[in-house]
Amino acid sequence: MNDDVRNIVLGVAAAGISAAVGWLARTYIWRRRLHRKQTFLGLPSNSESLLVVNREAGRDGSVHRFDVFALLELAALIKDCGAQAQIIWHDVARQGFGERTEYCVGGPYSNRRMAAHLHHLLPGVRINVDPAPGPDQGAFQIGSERYRLEAGVSEYVLLARLTAHQDARPVFLFCGQRAITNQAATRYLARNHEKLARKHGLNSFCLLLKVVSSQAYGPDVVEVVADVTQAAQTPLTATGTSHRAPAG
Repeated sequence: MNDDVRNIVLGVAAAGISAAVGWLARTYIWRRRLHRKQTFLGLPSNSESLLVVNREAGRDGSVHRFDVFALLELAALIKDCGAQAQIIWHDVARQGFGERTEYCVGGPYSNRRMAAHLHHLLPGVRINVDPAPGPDQGAFQIGSERYRLEAGVSEYVLLARLTAHQDARPVFLFCGQRAITNQAATRYLARNHEKLARKHGLNSFCLLLKVVSSQAYGPDVVEVVADVTQAAQTPLTATGTSHRAPAG
């Protein structure tokens, strides 16, 4: 074998080794990111999860279209993790939590399961479900703060990841003042799960998000108001509350 042939063979071999190493490195990084995503979302490969959804007020057997969009956002995440999902109505989900990862969508006024989760897991949260019109209709009270709804302009939603104990599967809550805010929260999770995982790890957390000008921007413009985990997990007392006027 002369020098030219040897150099060609060595060049081809080096290129092949480089390509193989690059492929292995990319595969390792992809699998590592997938594992982190599965762990944070509570979705190991081939595992089962629950999508708990409310019924649209005044209409039996139907789901608000924005809650349908929220379910689609979550279904895409679940599929990416190689897990399976079962969709069930809020009023037939008569089972505990922690054995299967749960994604619960909707406010406590139309979702009994959400009302139970708020009562037991986030006792520092109160939501005004009085149907009578008024400035506090749909308002969130978290600790000593109250967050009022201004439909289409400034709306709030809770995004929470909660676990009963270290080995339990998480419960994710998407509890908004309007259906479009539920979709905004699921979209926020889909877009920011890596950042949330880095910040919170596998710990429980509860974020208050504000959906800005949904009448113009839909569910896309979302601001983090605060991490309200401590206040939301501390039972409310009879102390006075302050009011947060919605920003225009």
